[in-house]
Amino acid sequence: MNSDAHRRNVGKVSSETGKKYEVQSDEEIKEKPIKYGPIPSFPYQRVWARAVLILGAIVVVYWTSQGGDVVLARQKDFLEQRAQEVPCSEEYKKEIEKFPDCVPERCGRMVTDKLVSTHEVGILLRIAEQGIGLGGSEGGASILDLHSGALSQGKNFVNIYKLDTVKDLFKPADFLTYRILKLKLQHKVAQHFGLKASALHLTHPTFFSRLTSAPAQTVHDEYWHPHVDKETYESFHYTCLVYLSDFGHDFKGGRFVYMDTDRNTTVEPRRGRVSMFTSGWENRHLVEQVTEGTRYAITVSFTCDKSRAIADPALPGKK
Repeated sequence: MNSDAHRRNVGKVSSETGKKYEVQSDEEIKEKPIKYGPIPSFPYQRVWARAVLILGAIVVVYWTSQGGDVVLARQKDFLEQRAQEVPCSEEYKKEIEKFPDCVPERCGRMVTDKLVSTHEVGILLRIAEQGIGLGGSEGGASILDLHSGALSQGKNFVNIYKLDTVKDLFKPADFLTYRILKLKLQHKVAQHFGLKASALHLTHPTFFSRLTSAPAQTVHDEYWHPHVDKETYESFHYTCLVYLSDFGHDFKGGRFVYMDTDRNTTVEPRRGRVSMFTSGWENRHLVEQVTEGTRYAITVSFTCDKSRAIADPALPGKK
């Protein structure tokens, strides 16, 4: 830049800031020493940066494996799919090998928020609220089984289809939605665990549940004890849960907790969320006590033993 050009640029006003600035000539810049020296650079700088990120991830995994509890799915997350593989228990492997088409490629658990539509969840929640509303346990846990008609009432169970108040409560569309849900779950279990959908059969019990903070009145109300589904229900091979209410909004407590050897792994319920897992000792679990509000969900179970299969539910007289 010549001296005339330099003089023309002195005192110019920036169009962005409105402040005056001076433009120095090339000679002035060359003569002015660099205050802090050149910015250091390293060979393979990107490689080293990635190595640091990978090392950080390894540290997190190591810490987790040393006993830090894990949240597999938070309520605020909307998950296409998130899975966790765990080794099959010896008891489960021995049992399921009797059914070659039903042996999983892996054992574990999976969560997805994209399987059940908002419309379907609305219908299923209405069935749960209105159906269980005709009875309800005196304690904190109530169930409704559309297959057998079993409904919690007080400290006992009644057949909902024999109640006068059930007339016109359920519509054919309700049972159609239930069957669609079963088919979606059946095919998702088959796809995720690597087996034939035709090898899976709906089994008993499959039911809606309502959990509240009411004190337990009978053993049926004590849902928070650790258990293994295959031990509790012999026919179970794959368990699916569909949540119909939101943790932290509709209720507090009530999280689903896998009790692994070295840590706990938690699933926070979210409206429409599906959680599925192999039903053996590898997935021992509990449900935390609900401390406030109401938690609704559906348990849908599948067996590999065709002799333990049950039919889809239907209105009485239309089965």
